[in-house]
Amino acid sequence: MEEKHQNSQRQRPGKSPRKAFREHLFHSLPNYAGPYSVGIMEIEVPVREPRTFSRIKRSHTHALRMDTVLFSIYYLPIVPHLPVTAYIAATTMFTKLPAFRNAKLAGDRTGDCAGAASCSSSGAHSQDTLTGSGDKPKFQVIFFNHGLRGSRTCYSTVCGELASNGFVVVAVEHRDGSGARSCVNIPPSGKLADGLKIDNTDPKRSYKVDYIFPLDNALDTSPHNARGVDTELRHAQIEMRMSEIGEAYYVLELLNNGQGDLVYKNNLRKKGNAGSSSKGLEGIDWSDWDDRLLLRNVTTMGHSFGGATTVEIVRQNDRFPYIGQGILLDAWGQATPKPLLAIDSEAFMHWPENFKRICDIGEEARNGGALCWMLTIKGSTHLSQTDFAILYPHWMSFFMKTIVNPKRASGANLLPPDFTVRNSCVDEGILQTKVLIADELPREHQPDGKWMASRLRIPNELRIRTVNWVRQKPKESVTTDIKGRPLIGLMNFPLGSEVWMHLSPDE
Repeated sequence: MEEKHQNSQRQRPGKSPRKAFREHLFHSLPNYAGPYSVGIMEIEVPVREPRTFSRIKRSHTHALRMDTVLFSIYYLPIVPHLPVTAYIAATTMFTKLPAFRNAKLAGDRTGDCAGAASCSSSGAHSQDTLTGSGDKPKFQVIFFNHGLRGSRTCYSTVCGELASNGFVVVAVEHRDGSGARSCVNIPPSGKLADGLKIDNTDPKRSYKVDYIFPLDNALDTSPHNARGVDTELRHAQIEMRMSEIGEAYYVLELLNNGQGDLVYKNNLRKKGNAGSSSKGLEGIDWSDWDDRLLLRNVTTMGHSFGGATTVEIVRQNDRFPYIGQGILLDAWGQATPKPLLAIDSEAFMHWPENFKRICDIGEEARNGGALCWMLTIKGSTHLSQTDFAILYPHWMSFFMKTIVNPKRASGANLLPPDFTVRNSCVDEGILQTKVLIADELPREHQPDGKWMASRLRIPNELRIRTVNWVRQKPKESVTTDIKGRPLIGLMNFPLGSEVWMHLSPDE
């Protein structure tokens, strides 16, 4: 009965570009389930002050240098008439995401429950989102930070789902040597952070940033690494990541202050430049973005090392006064005094040192008077919070022993509407889950020590897989997607029992 009531509250998902032959032949991310369509644009602009971070070098060159900042913006668009042109490359080659490139920003409220407008699930209005009846809606902003060996495109499912619920999501590509290869286009001035200057006639107008391994300590992030974390490298990377967030925020200020033409003029992701689409930022009416962003009480969100970045951002209130709260997905970091939502995978819950570290983060936040939730998604593993789980569900099931349905796990990560101003169209009550006591932590799927944090253990795995293979019809209590189709993983977690809650303000 509860499930039927929730489904009745759901709006129909927004339009997505129709799939071309290539998308049917290769990978394609599923359409976003929120009530709005999703627009996307890519921006790379020179930073205001090119600089290096730390003394760390590779091949006699500074390894951490910031010359430009690159990010994607997911937002609520007016759907164009030619949707096929709107696809953009996502996590892996030939994978496309269902978003409209450079679409016009929505200028009115297109539904009864818009994250972009000012309604909340409780029917009340927030001061941060209240607009006059004749005004265009303003959008809440979320910054997303990717994890180690990731990129801004590895979390298109999470970022796009948030945008389909009315948020503006800024996915930053961190060029600090913690991600996959990234191409940095050299600004027209030719000035670089390490003091070099590239002549305008030089045909080489870009350079590549690859993943940096700590010297003699390549597995510093492993739970079994006796040498521990390379703190010099990781602290320098987080410092650079925070500076990139600051530069991206400055660009949002320009857009919000009616200076979008300046962003367009300085954009380096354009035809002819490395990593660019031929469309660049063509066709965007920058006046649409004038005074449309809520640039206070911004949410910062991150996965894995991006969670560590998020922790440090919310700690530094003087440096980031516009950040109101943080969301951690399988985080790896220290403490915070601001409202906090930590969503862990079950695989990371079984990593004792990291689990205690996240508990300490939550306790410090609570001791400082901040609201804090910490929960674990049952049956999930570290990559359940990325696009890989959606694109390769069978690999995740067989090799990582992921038990939860990947789409449901991804959906459970989308809690900012409940967490901030409660303007989600559906409140499933996940944050009201009863808190476990310490000695109730489940151990059924705890892996052997060598698989800690990477995979789970499935007792009677062969029997469970066989039963699932021959099963014809799911139980009625199983969770369904936006169209009422059952979401079933290797095991069936009924509604109301899909997470373990470890910390809560109502504890």
